[in-house]
This record gives sequence, C-alpha cells and structure tokens, in this order.
Amino acid sequence: MISQKFRFHGHNSLKYVFQHGQSERNRHLAIKWTENKRRRYPRLAVVISKKVFKSAVKRNRIRRRIYEIARPLLTDAPAIDAVISVYSGEVLHISHDELMIELLPLLKSAGLKSTKIHE
Repeated sequence: MISQKFRFHGHNSLKYVFQHGQSERNRHLAIKWTENKRRRYPRLAVVISKKVFKSAVKRNRIRRRIYEIARPLLTDAPAIDAVISVYSGEVLHISHDELMIELLPLLKSAGLKSTKIHE
C-alpha cells in the first residue's frame, strides 16, 4: 500500500483529474493526470469498475499490485495527480513483469517515472 500522503482524499479531487487531465491508454490500463501546484507530493489512485470484477477481493488485489509497482516512483516524482483505470480483468492473472511492462510507459507519460528505477 502507498503512504497516506500519496493518496487522494475525497471524490472532488478525482473528479477534477477526470475533467481536466491528460490521458494515455494501452490494452488493459489507462492513466489520467494533471499537475497540482498546491501540493508538494504526487497523488495516485487506482480505479477498478465492478464491471471488471464483481468481487471486491479481486479488485483490491489488482489495486495492491499496481500500487506496489508505483510506490517506489512516488518519492522523487513532481506534484502530479494521477488516476489509473483498469479496463480488463486480465490484469489479475498476468505476471508481475508483464504488468510492469504495461504500467511503466503510462507512468512515464504522466511524469511519474524516473529513469533510474525498473530499467
């Protein structure tokens, strides 16, 4: 799990990112991000619809896998609000390395990925 200072609090912040953010998408995931000059740290949220999995256990497992990949990148990142949306249930069953291959280009396009980590 990521630290409290890197998480969103409340729905209005997410709503702002969805309305004003830039986006990038690949086969299983999408990311929307916007710069936040009012904060010192980046914030990250993972959104998984009930259409992807009805089971909260499975949705939370996907969320934890994505947070674990993104967690080391958040400490050095600029103040960006990012929301990762999961569109495919295949994310639960693909390997950690494959998930990292899909997720890291999205994080890099949002400005959250440093070149030192995971390369």
